[in-house]
Amino acid sequence: MNRTYGARRAWNQWRMVMLALLAAFVVAGPLAAAPKEKTATHTVLVMGDSLSAAYGLAASQGWVALTGVRMQQSNPGWRVVNASISGETTAGGAARIAKELKRVHPQIVVIVLGANDGLRGLPLEQTKKNLDSMIQRAKAANAKVLLVGMRVPPNYGREYAEGFAANYTALAKQYDIPLVPFLLAPIALDRASFQDDNLHPVAAAQPKLRDHVWKSLGPMLK
Repeated sequence: MNRTYGARRAWNQWRMVMLALLAAFVVAGPLAAAPKEKTATHTVLVMGDSLSAAYGLAASQGWVALTGVRMQQSNPGWRVVNASISGETTAGGAARIAKELKRVHPQIVVIVLGANDGLRGLPLEQTKKNLDSMIQRAKAANAKVLLVGMRVPPNYGREYAEGFAANYTALAKQYDIPLVPFLLAPIALDRASFQDDNLHPVAAAQPKLRDHVWKSLGPMLK
């Protein structure tokens, strides 16, 4: 008798708990799903060489990846796709850009090429023609363009060095696009900012490059 009474009492208590939980579920609705990160709907495509491909470093340490992290924080609707390749010339970029535009459908294209052209002493007109082609293709795909320039050492001769820098200025003016005149400007005179090859920046220098480019790129995201 006592056992039966105890069993009924336990059953009633369990039923009351379940009814209370059911009532709470009906009022509050299903348990809310964990908030999802905002899906990026806009893309920045970076077309560069080893200076943008984080040569000698982990990919996450490069200025392009660091730019992507900043975007997640300040502009969560944006993402970065880094299509930079070590050793790339402007000719290589001009040959690849159509495929990358089709693959990524970017709203902004950052062109950071020319360093390898300069190191090889390639004709200035050839470099300018290739950059011109990339800009035209990006604009034809309805993407904004940020042109990031480079410089060559003075031992290439004053005429070549000045002509090399002038290519970027002329193209930015012709197409009315923003220009970062020299990617390495914040660190160029600091030997400690470069790896043993004296060409590629160390990890500690990458945030400075990110900040340098961001001054022009950031306003384009609005």
